[in-house]
Amino acid sequence: MSIPRAILVFDSGLGGLTVLREIAAARPDAAYTYVADDAFFPYGQHEEDEIIARVVPLIGDLIDRHRPDLVVIACNTASTLVMDHLRKAYSVPFVGTVPAIKPACAASKTKKVSVLGTRGTVKREYTRTLIRNFAQGCDVTLVGAENLASLAERALRGEAISDDAVRAEIAACFVEDSPRTDTVVLACTHYPLLLEQIQRIAPWPVAWIDPAPAIARRVVSLIGPQADRSAAPAKFLFTSGRAPTATLETALRPFFGADALDFA
Repeated sequence: MSIPRAILVFDSGLGGLTVLREIAAARPDAAYTYVADDAFFPYGQHEEDEIIARVVPLIGDLIDRHRPDLVVIACNTASTLVMDHLRKAYSVPFVGTVPAIKPACAASKTKKVSVLGTRGTVKREYTRTLIRNFAQGCDVTLVGAENLASLAERALRGEAISDDAVRAEIAACFVEDSPRTDTVVLACTHYPLLLEQIQRIAPWPVAWIDPAPAIARRVVSLIGPQADRSAAPAKFLFTSGRAPTATLETALRPFFGADALDFA
């Protein structure tokens, strides 16, 4: 008899919930722990060596505490920096999150693609290497959004986010040269939290490439067969130790695919 597999999903904040939602839909039998490193959020304000020094031992502590069968780093900024370190340090399988440049460029008809990410992600050599290897003749525009992740966090907590604030963050994605941009990579897991608003205020329709479905497929390929019995309630925790507000608690539940959710 197979037992539920334990999956730990980690992000700097709440953006990784968009990845968790896809994984939980694909594997509702698994036991989930979601960890938001709000004590260090946003990662984009820290230097690369600070993020590595923070995340690598923290993941080790979480592995010791929760004993996952697999860990998902649902954060582009962290994944582009720490995946090699994590795989060398720990034997647990890891799945990371990287800008979906290859599928975006393969899908683009106009060959004009934008990558919308944090400033740290778009300036990183890892991202530029992906472009060199997978642009497939596309003209790729890198757009570093300074505040969009924080706006997404605020929206999930129930705050109203103005169209103007979001428009200022995404405007540079839309290159009006002929032909114009037709595909935008969402290179931060927070951004799909605002996707409905982003699509509504975009100056013209484009394809928005979210890596979450591909991450879910990778997890399914690694985690083994479906369990024969139900998993324990999912767990959610902030590294700061604070508890979610009632409003946030209500907003979080749909991402886990079940009503049973423990707030640690």
